[in-house]
Amino acid sequence: MPEALRDEVRLVGDLLGQVIAEHGGDSLLADVETLRRTVIDTRNHGDARGASPHPAERLVSSWQLDRAEQVARAFTCYFHIVNLAEERHRVRALRETGRGDPGSLDALQGALAEVRGQLGDGPLSELLAELRVHPVLTAHPTEARRRAVTAAVRRVDGELERRSDPRTSHAEQRESKRRLLEAVDALWRTAQLRSAELQPLDEVRTVMAVFDETLFRLVPDVYRQFDDALSPDDAGARPPLVPSFLRFGSWVGGDRDGNPRVTARVTVETMLIQSDHVLRGLEAAADRIGRGLTVDSETTPPDAPLCARLDTARDTVGDRLAGIEARSPGEPHRQFLLHIVDRIGATRHGDASLAYSTPEALIDDLRVVQMSLATADAVRQAYGEVQQLLWQAETFGFHLADLEVRQHSDVHHRALADLSRGGARSGDTEEVLDTLRAMERLQQRFGPSACHRYVVSFTRSAADVAAVYRLAELACAPHAAPDLDVVPLFETISDLRNAPTVLDAMLDLEPVQRRLQASGRALEVMLGYSDSAKESGPVSASLALYSVQAQLTSWAASRSIRLTLFHGRGGALGRGGGPANRAVMAQAPGSVAGRFKVTEQGEVIFARYGNRTLARRHLEQVTAAVLLASTTTAHQRAEHAATRFADLSRVVDGAALGAYRELVDIDGFAEYFAQVTPVHELGGLHLGSRPARRGGAQSLATLRAIPWVFAWSQIRLNLPGWYGLGSGLAVAELEELRLAYKEWPLFNVLIDNAEMSLAKTDRLIAGEYLALGGQPLIADRILAEYDRTIELVLAVTGQSRLLENRRVLSWAVELRNPYIDALSHLQLRALRALRSGVRADAERERVERLLLLTVNGIAAGLQNTG
Repeated sequence: MPEALRDEVRLVGDLLGQVIAEHGGDSLLADVETLRRTVIDTRNHGDARGASPHPAERLVSSWQLDRAEQVARAFTCYFHIVNLAEERHRVRALRETGRGDPGSLDALQGALAEVRGQLGDGPLSELLAELRVHPVLTAHPTEARRRAVTAAVRRVDGELERRSDPRTSHAEQRESKRRLLEAVDALWRTAQLRSAELQPLDEVRTVMAVFDETLFRLVPDVYRQFDDALSPDDAGARPPLVPSFLRFGSWVGGDRDGNPRVTARVTVETMLIQSDHVLRGLEAAADRIGRGLTVDSETTPPDAPLCARLDTARDTVGDRLAGIEARSPGEPHRQFLLHIVDRIGATRHGDASLAYSTPEALIDDLRVVQMSLATADAVRQAYGEVQQLLWQAETFGFHLADLEVRQHSDVHHRALADLSRGGARSGDTEEVLDTLRAMERLQQRFGPSACHRYVVSFTRSAADVAAVYRLAELACAPHAAPDLDVVPLFETISDLRNAPTVLDAMLDLEPVQRRLQASGRALEVMLGYSDSAKESGPVSASLALYSVQAQLTSWAASRSIRLTLFHGRGGALGRGGGPANRAVMAQAPGSVAGRFKVTEQGEVIFARYGNRTLARRHLEQVTAAVLLASTTTAHQRAEHAATRFADLSRVVDGAALGAYRELVDIDGFAEYFAQVTPVHELGGLHLGSRPARRGGAQSLATLRAIPWVFAWSQIRLNLPGWYGLGSGLAVAELEELRLAYKEWPLFNVLIDNAEMSLAKTDRLIAGEYLALGGQPLIADRILAEYDRTIELVLAVTGQSRLLENRRVLSWAVELRNPYIDALSHLQLRALRALRSGVRADAERERVERLLLLTVNGIAAGLQNTG
């Protein structure tokens, strides 16, 4: 373990031990330590792990429920601390790399150099002009931590950062340690479980913290890094070479598919919250820059357009501008920028006499300031912080993120049928109409780009798209309907395969033709990773998604469509998750074309965007991958590999799909799954406002993909991330598999993601959970496929153990495993009690609480949920 990381883990771990002892006495700390040593010792001596009962099982069974709960809290807090320490280590490593050899290239610089070498400057400029990276944040319930816990962890982070400052004195170090102990104590005392269900606006405010603390400040840094990589010698002293290619979207407050709590009122309030946050951010940034822009008219004379704008301001708001001029005499650029600050504030407060009508009007004013500075040869002032503010305004506008609405296709057809019958309308129909009216109102206030995408879940025909346009006409009549881009979402394997046929019929719709003409024939299509993987397993879903990407790319090219594929990827490996930059490079040939749009969900949002350094690294890596994947060389390489290994993929696909469906189609498998996992109990965590099922029926079909994946991860099996792969690999030639792993990015990512999923499993502990179902044949089938998959993954990769070639990752997993074991044994105790039937309500409530605490802790230890 790196020394700095080891020291931080040891320091904060010792402080946590002190807090535990202070809270529960030395006996509580002794119990925690006994369990810790027991799980470590049994991992170090494999024979002890097979004992029945397991030594740790005997220990946790001997405790009263109160003591078991306190121990679970201790291990959960420990994982919060370890996760923080590892995050801080990654930040240090990135900074140290940045301070290394100045001649070495980072991911973005390397990608630009490679693309420039392949294409030349002209085609590179054309690619950059079309570049678009578009993360969409969703409220999918996969973040197990409460916001209060996150805040407590951040407080620990702040104290560790202060303590690491080498300039502090001994007295300051002592005070820092005291404050750090206080922060750890606060973390221990913070409730780990939510006591109330989350409401949609709670989720909105949670996401706002990511925008406020990271993304809004980060965006100019990303553009600046990019611009510097393009031409480092004159960066900041010339017009930028990089356009504002980042855009952010949000489903939080807009996604109502299966979530009746998201209403038209919630959607409107969401946009008002978003707008307030971005306008506050723009106002503060403009004020800071304006107060620092102290260039005077003698050294930096204003040009005619700036003088004209100041004259107009005197005519319209003379008194207010006079006050600014009195405080900044002889500084016309500063005066006008502070006037801009006033106008942004007026926009936020709704003062129509001074407010900006559109973000484009603000951008135009900022460009006037910039051009005046440049004309006066103050180029560093023009293209320094003023440019950064311009980038923020261009990226976020007045709405922060494009708010996207999503609804199930069946809801629209029911609404149309309801309207055709006449008479009183159902509440669901009124809600659909209210939502479309709300979108129209939001466009009137914030512009069409604020809320114009309407995603239709489970799109099966062009009629599903036509229904939304028809409902919009009916909702807004006699006035015009809002500008709508209806985005079909294809989720099941059959729907994915039928997508080109559906899109052909969609192009015949008159509203779609209008939108294509207005947008320069741009069209967006969404592909669902979660439901396809849940339906068909990870192998068949990955291959089907790749195939449909290739088909749609060809389809779009033949019809002169500028296609953007919207990837509905989950955070977990069983829902299309994994490293985003590698996922980009594994896309079908020609499907990226300078545009990449993807969902970011739950814990992934905070893992990728919770820290500015890590967030910048993530966005730079994704952007670099988008550029590389958009080159002719990447296209040809992927096309060759897909053709070369087409027969192999068909063979592997057939066997993998057969194995997966044979398992989930077993009579009683849904009941078995519910018995051996805590899937039913997960709702008690109140992870999000959305119900776990789309309908009332208790079946695998209605269960959403998130609890499906989450439940399997809790029992240390991660089945959705690998099941069926072993059977698929078993029917193919090993040398052919090894060649595909080497040459085909898709197959390489598929194998590596399965390896990671398997590395986070534990066969013995998973076996304990599987035994709860009382069906040894199902358990044996699962474990046989598990063994087969590990054996063949190792054979394909040429390793002797999982993650052998990824030492840092392997080390992190191995160090965590014993501590996760401790929580698993506590969870098994609770699950056994619940499955055997706890008679007293009070006791059942306490057992369920213990179970949920362990769910939180295991999620923190594994660093993923669903």
